[in-house]
Amino acid sequence: MISVVIIVKDEEKMLPEALDSIKWVDEIVVVDTGSIDKTTDIARKYKAKIFSSVGSNFSEWRNEGLKHAKGDWILYLDADERITPKLKEEILKIISDKTNKYFTFAIPRKNIILGKEFRHGGFWPDYVKRLYKKSALKRWEGELHEEPVYDGEMSHLINPMTHVKHEDFSEMVEKTNRWSEIEAKLMFEAKHPPMTVSRFVSAMLREFWLRMVRNRGFLDGHEGIMFAMYQVYSRFVSYAKLWELQEKERMRSQ
Repeated sequence: MISVVIIVKDEEKMLPEALDSIKWVDEIVVVDTGSIDKTTDIARKYKAKIFSSVGSNFSEWRNEGLKHAKGDWILYLDADERITPKLKEEILKIISDKTNKYFTFAIPRKNIILGKEFRHGGFWPDYVKRLYKKSALKRWEGELHEEPVYDGEMSHLINPMTHVKHEDFSEMVEKTNRWSEIEAKLMFEAKHPPMTVSRFVSAMLREFWLRMVRNRGFLDGHEGIMFAMYQVYSRFVSYAKLWELQEKERMRSQ
């Protein structure tokens, strides 16, 4: 038996395609984190089991799904991800293989950004740890970049899932504003050195080098170049919010 866990909040636009891609599974567990649109109504049409979560981050939400899932195997899926037919076949083969020695699997993702498939810029193969034997998965940890705690070794699947990552810049800006606050808070709590002009410049140059030079984001065309530059901006926003927190702390201590 395989269960799929999906974490949602106001995903009425993306959720139907995700659910269509997993009609073959035994159980769908939806962890709703405060939707006010038709997300839960859509989930009910697919006979999903819906649970509301009072958690504050992805680790807590994924742990909530783990608690309610009944399957021997658990597949975590986001609302903007789709399981392809070839990936479905590969997963079913793995979970039916009684001689399989791996209980944790990373799945490659084909990222669709601004309507285009990205093959560079660090977005391929973009492995994510999503398929688990339930008995091996202990919990998820981490406030921003959650990581699983599991027994045994991890293996990698061959066939990718599809990830419709960003459709437009408005969506990207909204997400950056939300997650940069968390990232800035974590850096502040970790006692990050005071932000200075030189540190801002260094951080922007490192991000530009990573996206455009090392990972050759320009090879994805003008979409790749624009998104690489946006990543530089996104990094700037996180550090700018860190600077704000540091300034407020400095003023309080005076």
